[in-house]
Amino acid sequence: MSTVTEFVDVNVPVRAAYNQWTQFEEFPQFMEGVSEIRQLDDTRTHWKTEIAGVKREFDAEITEQLPDERVAWHATGGEKQAGVVTFHRLDDDHTRVTVQMDFDPQGFVENAGDKLGVIDRRVKGDLHRFKEFIESRGGVETGSWRGQVDRPGI
Repeated sequence: MSTVTEFVDVNVPVRAAYNQWTQFEEFPQFMEGVSEIRQLDDTRTHWKTEIAGVKREFDAEITEQLPDERVAWHATGGEKQAGVVTFHRLDDDHTRVTVQMDFDPQGFVENAGDKLGVIDRRVKGDLHRFKEFIESRGGVETGSWRGQVDRPGI
């Protein structure tokens, strides 16, 4: 398994950053290689991606969601991927968004890309595009989901 951790500081309140992140179907607007996400229910999403010519479809399940704090997920089915995004209030108008993602690269192309830091740069780029996306809207999110998903076993 490989791990990538990246962060970006956005010039919006923590509530706006968190609310926008809960709008999974908007991810293709700022995530390179993500062509579609469908929200299946409160905790499940279906993803279509194409990265370095490799097309994938998979489902992901939200395993923990605490408003204004964190969203954790893992892929279901064949994909081996999990992660968490956290939101840290810097002050009333600034938020640090941190993504930590664990994944298992498959095949020569993905392993080579992982070793060359392609995934790290992709996540960093996605976070900067998220920053541009939410800031260009004046800090007004496209929607929100304020529900809570408790970590399994709690």
